[in-house]
Parts: sequence; C-alpha cells; structure tokens
Amino acid sequence: MGTYQFALLALLSLSPHLVNCFSPLPSQLSRLFPDVGTNKHSNIHKLRAIKTEKDHLGNDVHTLTIDIAGEELKFETGKIGRQASSALMVTRGETVMYSTACRDSGPKPGMDFVPLSVDYQERFSSVGATSGGYNKRDGRPGEREILTSRLIDRPLRPLIDSRWRHETQLLSWVLSYDEGKSTESMAICAASAALYLSDVPIFSPVAGVEVGYIQKEEEGKYEFVVNPTLKEMEGSKLKLTVAGTEKAVLMIEGAAEFLTEGEMIEAIGVAHVEIKKICGAIIEFGAVAGKPKYTDSLISPSDGITAKVNELMEADVNDAYSSVDKSDQVRKIDSAYAKVVEVLEPDFPGEEGALKSALKELFSQRMYSLAKDDDKRVDGRGMDQVRPIDVASGFLPRVHGSALFTRGETQAIATTTLGDKGMAQKVDTIDGLNNKRFYLQYTFPPSCVGETGRVGAPGRREVGHGNLAERALQPIVPDESDFPYTIRVESLITESHGSSSMASVCGGCLSMMDAGVPVKRVVAGVAMGALMKDKKDDIDEAIVLTDLMGIEDALGMMDFKIAGDKEGISTFQLDTKCEGLSIDFMKKALEQARVARLHIIGKMEELGGGVREALPPTVPKVRGFKIEADGIGKVIGPGGKQIRAIIEDYELSNMDVGEEGLIQISGFNTTKLEEVENFVTELLAGGGGGRGGRGGGRREREPKPAYEGPEPVEGEIYTGKITGIHNWGVFLEIMPGLEGLCHVSELHSERVRNCEGFVQSLGVDELKVMYKGKNDRGQLQLSRKATMGGGGGGGDRGRREGGRGPRWERNPNPSSPPESPVAKMTPEEEAVIEAAIFGAEE
Repeated sequence: MGTYQFALLALLSLSPHLVNCFSPLPSQLSRLFPDVGTNKHSNIHKLRAIKTEKDHLGNDVHTLTIDIAGEELKFETGKIGRQASSALMVTRGETVMYSTACRDSGPKPGMDFVPLSVDYQERFSSVGATSGGYNKRDGRPGEREILTSRLIDRPLRPLIDSRWRHETQLLSWVLSYDEGKSTESMAICAASAALYLSDVPIFSPVAGVEVGYIQKEEEGKYEFVVNPTLKEMEGSKLKLTVAGTEKAVLMIEGAAEFLTEGEMIEAIGVAHVEIKKICGAIIEFGAVAGKPKYTDSLISPSDGITAKVNELMEADVNDAYSSVDKSDQVRKIDSAYAKVVEVLEPDFPGEEGALKSALKELFSQRMYSLAKDDDKRVDGRGMDQVRPIDVASGFLPRVHGSALFTRGETQAIATTTLGDKGMAQKVDTIDGLNNKRFYLQYTFPPSCVGETGRVGAPGRREVGHGNLAERALQPIVPDESDFPYTIRVESLITESHGSSSMASVCGGCLSMMDAGVPVKRVVAGVAMGALMKDKKDDIDEAIVLTDLMGIEDALGMMDFKIAGDKEGISTFQLDTKCEGLSIDFMKKALEQARVARLHIIGKMEELGGGVREALPPTVPKVRGFKIEADGIGKVIGPGGKQIRAIIEDYELSNMDVGEEGLIQISGFNTTKLEEVENFVTELLAGGGGGRGGRGGGRREREPKPAYEGPEPVEGEIYTGKITGIHNWGVFLEIMPGLEGLCHVSELHSERVRNCEGFVQSLGVDELKVMYKGKNDRGQLQLSRKATMGGGGGGGDRGRREGGRGPRWERNPNPSSPPESPVAKMTPEEEAVIEAAIFGAEE
C-alpha cells in the first residue's frame, strides 16, 4: 500500500489536472490525499526525504528526514509499535523519542467534547541513570513532563474533528537523550506526526519549534535562533515555543527579558517559517505511510436541530446575558442547558450532546452579536476595558509578605516566604538536579468557583498556571549577590471568573514587594480573548477582548495571556479554538494588551505599598562568606560532624557549604552569625575558636602539617581515608597530609543521588580511588568509579570482611554465582538503620 501511495502521489503531483482522470478510484482517495489537486504539495522533489524499505520480516518501514535549522530530524514508522494506531521513532542527534497514537474501537455515548489524553515521559535510562525512588522505577510525572504534555495537547486538540467521540490517547517517551537541546518542540512534532498518520480524523498536522534571542560573540548583536542548544539558551533573552499549522499559529508559550511587542512578533514569524516546512513534510509522509481517516462514527446532528434550539432558547440566552453577577448568570445558563434537553430530547432521542452543542453555539453567536452590533460585552464593559481593581498589601501579620489582589470577580491571596539555600526547590530531571532559588506555587480550590471537589496534589492545570506566573516574575528577582534569599511565592485563588493566573502574577509581585524583596520592576498580567461568528471565519475580522472573563474564555476563540512591565513582555501563553491566528491579528491583540497592562500597573503602584524598606522581623537573617576550597573538608568534618556541631552550638537555621568554598549561614541572632564566621576563620587558621563540636569549649585538633612527600602518580590506585562527606563529594586522605576530592559523579558507575547516604550504606571508613591529576585550582581529583572496572565492587575496606562489596552494588563478576539474596545484617548495620529511623522521627 505504501508503494502504491508513493507512486500515485508522484503521478498526480506532475499535474493537478490529472486528478480528473481518476474519478473511478474509491472514495478513500480523497481521505488519503486531502491536498491532491492543489498546488500546495505539488513539488515532487520534497519526496526525496521520504524512503520506504523492507525490514527482515518483510514489513514496510517508512522514513522521513527533514532539515530544520541545519539539523536533521528523522521520523520512522512501520518497524516498532505496529499494533498501535500509529507509532513513530523520532531522532534528532542522539536524542530518540517514541510516540504512539491509539483510539478506542467505539465512540463514548453522551459526550459533547473530544476525549483526548496526552502523556509525555522522560525516562532516566535515556541518560544512563536510574530513578531515585525506593523501587528504582520512574514514577509519577514531574513538573517538566506535565508542562510538555500540555504543550502537546493544546495545539492538537482544536484540530481534531469536533464530532469525534472515541477515547484517544497520545503517549511519548524519551528513550535516549544527548543533553544538547530541549525536547519540547521535538515532542510536539512526534505526537503530531503519530496522530496525523493514524486514522483519527485530524486533517492538518501540527509542528513546534523553539526560538531563542541570542547574542553572537563575533558581532555582539542579538539574533533569533531556531531550536538553540541548552548552552545557547543560558544567555538567551527569550525562550519561546511556538506550534502551528502551515497556515497559522495555534499555540505560543514562553518567557522573555522584557522584549517589545515588535520583537515578539518577529520571533513568532521566524518560528512559523520552520513550522511550515515540518508540516508540509509530515503531510507528504502521511500520504505515503498514513492510514485513511475513520469517519464512519462522525454523526452530524439531525436536520432542524439548530433551528429548534434557536427558536426555543433565544429568550433564555438573552436573559442569561442580562445578568452582570456571575453567580446569577451561571445559574441561568445551567437552567438553560437543563431546559433544552428536557424539552427537545423527545423530538431528538439520543442526541443530548448535539442539543447541548447547538445551545453552546447559540450562546457564542449571541455573545459575538452583542459585541459586534451593540459594542457591549455580556457584563456591560467595552472591548478594551479592564474590570475594577483593588489591592491590599501586608494584611497577614506573621507572613513575610502578603497581598490580596482583586480584579472583578477574580481574586488571589499571594504570599512570599524568604529563606536560605535549604529552602530551594529541588527539581530532578534527565538534565540533572536543579535547585530553584525562586519558585511560585499556584492553588485553585473548588471553593473559588462555589463548588466541591478534589483537593490535594496539584493537577495539570495548577502546575501550568503556576509555571506561567513564575516565568512572568522570574526576570525581576534580584541577583543572589544582591539578595541572598531563596524566594517562594504562593498564590491561593479565592475567587475565579477568568485569568486567575494573571491575578497570581499581580498578587505575587505585590507580595514580594511587601516582603522587602528589592524587585527590579513592577510586573502585571492580563488575558486577551477573541470573538468570532464561526471559527472558520477570517481571524483578522475577529473582535479582541481585554481582561477575559471565564464565560468569554469558554465561548470565545482565544485565550492569550501576556505579562510584563511598562517597557516589555516577560511571559506569554496563547491557546486557540479556531484554526490559528495570523501575525496581523496578534499585533492588534498585543497592542491592546500593552495598554491594559499599563493600566493595571498604574493601579498596583497607586494602591500597593511599594517595596518594604526593611525585611520583616520574622525573616531569618542570611550571611555569606568565602573560604579557600581546600578548607571545606575541615569545616564539614568527618561524616558532617563539624558542620552539625556549628549549626547546633550557634543556633543556626541552616549552614550551606558550596563546592567553591562559598558558605551561607542563616539564623535569627545576628551576633551569633558574626561569631560563626569568626569561628570558621580561626578553625581554618589552626585555632579552636572557643566553640564547635559536641564538647562545647573543646578545641579542634591542630592542623595537619603541610605535605612534603612525593607527588602521587596519575593513574595509580590509592587507599584513602574518609575525612569529610558533602552532598557533592567525599574528601579522602590518600597520603599523610595529602587530601583530595572524589566528586559524587566519580563515586560509582551509576548515578549517586545522595552522597552521604551512599557512603553510609557502604559501611566503610576507607575507599580505593584512582588519582586523576589536579584541577585548575590545584586540587587533587580522585575517582572511585575508575577502580571498579565493569563491575561495582571497588575493593573498599571497612567493617565487612572477606573483601565482599556492599549489597547496593552489582556483582563484579556476572558469570560467577551471585551472593545469597537473603543476607543477615551485622549488628553494626542494624545500629546504622536504627539510628537513621529514630533520627528521622526526632
């Protein structure tokens, strides 16, 4: 079938007029080649990127290769996952992603929406690592996986036939990851291609790309770069993900360092050029490897159903829109839906979903006509008018910073908490462990819309909205050198009638100012909407709405959230229900949003209290200083004994020792913070400092004499005594007076997530390590991993006898019989576990 499609498409593409010669062909021809007969894909040379081969089992394996921004993107189908509706392996560099599309055999009765679910997973094995969980199995999706799932879902959902009622599932796994580029845009392309090649009725593929605004070293100018590397993104002023079709943009997601509206439009235009290339190639690939679209279950409403609903419900719709109060309006709308089903279902049995859809369309068209003909929205506002705003700062007495932000019937309580590095949010991904110094957490309880429901762990929507508000405020967070605190912002939505995420931006900024955070600028956000008579109409004729309400979001065609300061944009998010937006329309929406943003910032400056001059008394004081890196081991002490003693004796909240020798201490007693710095200085100089350790006034041991012996030989293995353990490595004395660091990445051939716990599990006081030379600072670099060969024993000495390695490690000789899996613990091991348990309880 694939070869037949390929040859036929090649023949037809020679001249669109030849299509008329094939009128006897089956009706499925139009489904297989929806664009045949047009000039859109008549360039046959594009098919040179498509190849069909037989595998060893005789199956057709189809491959599509596209060049995007100078990099090869390869799609392959027919070899893996053949029982799915569609399955692809997508490769870019050494990153490999597997995506599938599946649907149920029959439609779900009683539904009035497209039942689509999307899941994306980053497997730790893709980078040669293992999950840190107890059972070493990749668990529930992390924040980045949830956000990527949403990026896939949002542009694809509006393109599926609105009558489709089969449960449909898109799954994607990152199987190999080269850590060179983000996988977000690749995941959009992979899932879109899988869905387009399946028999699910989606008649246009979607593609996604990322855009950065990066300074070129040779010229010093900034320019837009498509699909930049992660390293390039570190210095980028823009992180933009755009998804769309050949014709228009469907989704935008990203953050910026206050770029202008004009720069944003230019970036979107750069992205859409590459999107067109990918979509065109996927369409050609679908003609070769795709399945005919299944439309037998797509049932159109009965004739006359729309006219009957309009006749019966017009007065009820007008009455609902006459209410400005949300509660009264919602009650009338719910009553209208109940009435249309009760009255008309006997005339249209089994078509409850169609009746509700027709009523929803009537509500939408009436909303559009009010705006078009009467220049009035359903709450009486003008198209560019923002709802009334009220602000209350510092209303929670014991909180570091608080603000109540109200805009119409949307309200948020925002709080800010300040702490030291120990309060940083730890995010574990395939890119490694990341400690976030600033983060925002968003909560949307059912009570904020007058309902009951599930509470607990945040849902996907809450994660997405929190991330959006966090990105909006990130550019105004002061540098750590100027403000050494970790900042946690929480937004609790207490009322919602549209754009609660943008209320979180405004409230979050005000609460940070109330906490005394020296923010660089005042940031506000607003949501924009669009009304159209029909989603297939010309988008440039749509009506732009400022400060979108919930009902306008539900019945309109666009939700465009933009946040920033007076000068530019810091974050943005676009979702559409139509077939996409044009660049001209987005220009209009962005300009209207800029005016609204300036109005909101003016209200925040007028009603808010500004930045607090002094930190609240409930905020712990943070102090930082630097020591020489070779003194880190002495400050930490064996097994962390010294650092724990300092925390206890000086009543510190926390003490963090960085790999470069940067020390951060926090507590409420300023005098003792100063004493800690003096004590550490004396400790490293050879004195006892008068305090520290469990003995109170006990002096520390004298420093070891400077090493004067022979230099260690690079590549030789030494037995080193453990002198200090930190979360980033172990200090070892390999010769008297000669100490080096075995970094956490060099402890084992597998990833070690908890350095102290790992060393404790070994039950040893010495490790065999290889000397690998000195680093740029002259420090000795040691590696235990290099001594392990292909196994994991390492030959460490300690309490265990007979040279047997710890049970955590794998068998160093796979061909020999493994140790008994049921081994009796030694009394020492039992004591370690017991101490850990009771220590955690205390």
